Amino acid sequence: MIIKTLELQNFRNYKSLKIDLNKKTNIIYGKNGEGKTNILESIYLLCFLSSHRTISSDSLIKTNEEKAKIKGKLIKEMPYNLEIDLTKTKKEVKIDDKVVNKLSDYIEKMNVIIFSSEDLNLIKGSPKERRRYFDLELTKLSINYYSVLNDYNKLLKIRNEYLKELNQNMNVDLNYFHILTDYLVNKSIFIYQMRNKLVEKLNKILNPIYKEISGIKGFNIKYLPSVELENFDKETIKEKLEDAFNNNLEKEIRLKSTLYGPHRDDFLFNIEDNSLKDFGSQGQQKMAVIALKLSEIEVFKDFKKTNPIILLDDVFSDLDNTKKNNLLKHIDSDMQVIITTTDLDCIDKKLLTKAKLIHIKNGQIEIEVEK
Repeated sequence: MIIKTLELQNFRNYKSLKIDLNKKTNIIYGKNGEGKTNILESIYLLCFLSSHRTISSDSLIKTNEEKAKIKGKLIKEMPYNLEIDLTKTKKEVKIDDKVVNKLSDYIEKMNVIIFSSEDLNLIKGSPKERRRYFDLELTKLSINYYSVLNDYNKLLKIRNEYLKELNQNMNVDLNYFHILTDYLVNKSIFIYQMRNKLVEKLNKILNPIYKEISGIKGFNIKYLPSVELENFDKETIKEKLEDAFNNNLEKEIRLKSTLYGPHRDDFLFNIEDNSLKDFGSQGQQKMAVIALKLSEIEVFKDFKKTNPIILLDDVFSDLDNTKKNNLLKHIDSDMQVIITTTDLDCIDKKLLTKAKLIHIKNGQIEIEVEK
């Protein structure tokens, strides 16, 4: 899969921009603040309908403009023309000029993995950020996951409304409330199993990659469901969740919130048994995120039987040559790679000789050199 062309209108700092991309390596360079990261963000948004940097559509639209547009030609066995029209209140998605109503059909076509500075929030940030990240990765791998998670979130919202009504002693149909809880439990089973399956697959690959790029062994991810689970078979999950809900209904009514389920899970990043969040250096944390992304490439290829597009946002700037080379070893030469950097000197010389170079200045392409 490759992205052949990208067009932006009123997106971030771009009034109008069109880029033709090489099917192998593309390097977008320029000073800080010129909009290099915005280009990668637009590609990610075009593929997954959400930004890796923000959840607000307002900030995506150029100042003093009412709407923005992102268009791209994607080639995956056959070409697709993708388009997103953004306003401050909605987004309209099209494939080959036809509006897409079922977004899962759209996302299913996409194969993109991004490395960016925001990824450090996976380790430093909140459980919500980690859940959002792993949910998106699972959505890329399984369209059923997207559908079940959507259903779960709708049921969760309704159940929380019922808890608020119960808190205020309103007349509530408890039979329906319990049926709602049963539905929530059934949706939870699939989510728990898929999250655990992904973490297990990643852990088989993570440690050797992390050791190779950082020289440190023992990197692993620990999945922490909101209920204690000895294993992830259907009956165990069902029993544990039902017990949690039955034993804590009064507490949930008092707090007006559902206290158990996948929306309360977390994921820990460890070296052996030590938390990288609490004990890891900035360098170790960055290497952990890079190892995670490199592991995702392998999992992605195994699940989807195709190569993803790789977006590298200023990843090389503070890596020594050994770490750069170890990273590049894991990026298949058949993949399309789009790299941003402020300094071409920090890019491997062999990579430069094969890459298309695109210089961005003041929201425009200043120089474009095809290799």
